[in-house]
Amino acid sequence: MQRQDIDTSLFPVAGFPPVRWRVARHLVPYDSAVETMEREAGAIARGEADELVWLVEHPPLYTAGTSADPADLVSPYRFPVFSTGRGGEYTYHGPGQRVVYVMLDLKRRRPDVRAFVAGLEAVVIDALASMNVRGERREDRVGVWVRRPDRPPLPDGSPAEDKIAAIGIRLRRWVSFHGFSLNVDPDLEHFSGIVPCGIRGYGVTSLVDLGLPVMTSDVDMRIRTAFERTFGPTIPDRD
Repeated sequence: MQRQDIDTSLFPVAGFPPVRWRVARHLVPYDSAVETMEREAGAIARGEADELVWLVEHPPLYTAGTSADPADLVSPYRFPVFSTGRGGEYTYHGPGQRVVYVMLDLKRRRPDVRAFVAGLEAVVIDALASMNVRGERREDRVGVWVRRPDRPPLPDGSPAEDKIAAIGIRLRRWVSFHGFSLNVDPDLEHFSGIVPCGIRGYGVTSLVDLGLPVMTSDVDMRIRTAFERTFGPTIPDRD
């Protein structure tokens, strides 16, 4: 079932500075990324820095959100495992996956967590649509999903679906951090070490798996365009 439409209008008020847009040029260690996000989010909350979106790739690793079930960590020694304060359960990050960390001041924009998550989903769905991929929301599953009519239906008769983007956020003083990850061309076998997001019975896919041999740089441009449609203008920022 698709989630009912949620108003995702989170445009800035008059005079709100553009969001800084930063793209990491090298793999970023996860603990370093968290440290940077916490520092940036703190500065944003204090009014010492403008909002920031930071696009990164990580070395192969698993993260455990606040709702993670230890039973869902199938291969605990395969890659490093990081406990994190974001919502959600286990996720995989690795090369070929675009991770988008979103640090926005929701107190100044709109203090509505549900609408914010729907806004992030809208960004992903919009970016996918620009590549002729239909991404969809689901009422009972956070993230973005694609239907797979080329595969047998599920045991209950519903169509097969794969997850192409995961979402997990955290708020501190109404400033967001963490964000979403979109699978461009990661090693999908690496997801077998966990039950992704604690959801069984569904697969994981990527743009390349769907037959789109796209470059991450091209995906980045599409994400940026989609982000600006929902959250407002951006400005380049140094890595």
